[in-house]
Amino acid sequence: MKICIYGAGAIGGYMAVMLKRGGADVSLIARGPHLQAIRDHGLTLRIDGEEIVEHMTASDDPAAIGPQDHVIVALKAHQAWETARALSPLLHDRTAVVTAQNGLPWWYFHGLDPAYADLRLKSVDPDNRQWNAIGPERVIGCTVYPAAEIVEPGIIQHIYGNQFGLGEPDRSNSARIAELAAALEAGGLKARIYDDIRDDIWLKLWGNLCFNPISALTGATLDVVATEPGTRALARGMMLEAQEIAEHFGASFRVDVDRRINGAAKVGAHRTSMLQDVSRGRPIELDALLTSVQEMGRLANFETPFIDSVLALAQQMGRVKGIYPTFPDSETIQARRAS
Repeated sequence: MKICIYGAGAIGGYMAVMLKRGGADVSLIARGPHLQAIRDHGLTLRIDGEEIVEHMTASDDPAAIGPQDHVIVALKAHQAWETARALSPLLHDRTAVVTAQNGLPWWYFHGLDPAYADLRLKSVDPDNRQWNAIGPERVIGCTVYPAAEIVEPGIIQHIYGNQFGLGEPDRSNSARIAELAAALEAGGLKARIYDDIRDDIWLKLWGNLCFNPISALTGATLDVVATEPGTRALARGMMLEAQEIAEHFGASFRVDVDRRINGAAKVGAHRTSMLQDVSRGRPIELDALLTSVQEMGRLANFETPFIDSVLALAQQMGRVKGIYPTFPDSETIQARRAS
């Protein structure tokens, strides 16, 4: 099975090494010094006290890689939108595209209730770029739970976790998803196939949509945000608004809101990914994590005062710091009210 990792950063690189170790034919799309280091020395993964080095084809040009059976897009949401048209040389008639981004995916309404068939999430896919360039019928949904970081070009440090959620948008049990899960398992990763991957997307997003922006705004670690009375109440209010939206569109939650918050608190003094991005001056994933939830609320005529307030503050913070990479019409989405 031929698998291309589009975006061989921390998570993409971790997946690539593990998949290669399990016997998959893996290639990489990367760039800059990281790409050059991979070409010169292979891709190194530091995990459980050992170093694994795997050599595989790597390029910044998809045309040099050619058609694949699976393309795993391991970019941030705004980067995935920017590069969607570049995937074309990697696709043949049956290529599956695995969306391994945080937040609500651009294909969310595909395969859902026919009443929602014409809905699109403009906050994560303005002008339907991904919808048209990739096509929702190619998609396998994916939730990513491990953490890793690039410690220097060509070298990735695994931090924790090895679990991935997978699911077909139309809730089918397909051969291609079973094949992908088997490849992940062969490499030592855990792959759970969900009847509806949206439930797992929401469960992960439930924490990200509040803990990430609140921590980025305050500088507080996860344990503080989840236990200090004021920030805990704010996070809880945002989560309840999101739950109402998600359930309106058919999603379900296998834990309650307080258990989810308490679970986050037990993680300890963790700096959320958005807080890390702010401290390093890197673009923040605000639209996929929060603007998209607000947009779905507007589509269903829900008021979301907690979400609206935190989103407005985080957007302004991002603009001031120059780290909020807005999509072309995200400002319009943010202000829109369903008619």
